[in-house]
Amino acid sequence: MANDDYSSILVKAIADRVAEATAEMTHARVRRELWGYAPDERLSPQELIGEPYRGIRPAPGYPAQPDHSEKTTIFELLEAEQRIGVALTESYAMTPGSSVSGLYFAHPDATYFAVGRIQRDQVESYAERKGLDVEATERLLGTILAYQP
Repeated sequence: MANDDYSSILVKAIADRVAEATAEMTHARVRRELWGYAPDERLSPQELIGEPYRGIRPAPGYPAQPDHSEKTTIFELLEAEQRIGVALTESYAMTPGSSVSGLYFAHPDATYFAVGRIQRDQVESYAERKGLDVEATERLLGTILAYQP
């Protein structure tokens, strides 16, 4: 029905879950078939919650990679917009909305971690390496700054 906000919310929620499930399924396929280091892995959904598998799949915007602008690099390398029609907005949100992106690391010692609060000297170093000014970098990393810009 037109203007049915409840149904719209439900469809979006289901689409988000399908996108995340597809990412998890793809990661399992990579581990079992493409990289082949876990060909016999058969983890239940409950076991997957504990992430007992080898490797990780961090994503821009999550604790291990808080800078959403790094999606630009991923999208350019993979030609994501041209190949599959997923684009980035000005604020680095993916469109269509129920889209996911990330990286796969297979190393047996790879573990999830969170980047803690960062100081101005770290922001300055990061800004220099990204070729940005400090103010723009502070905007990208605003949620993890250990100081007020």
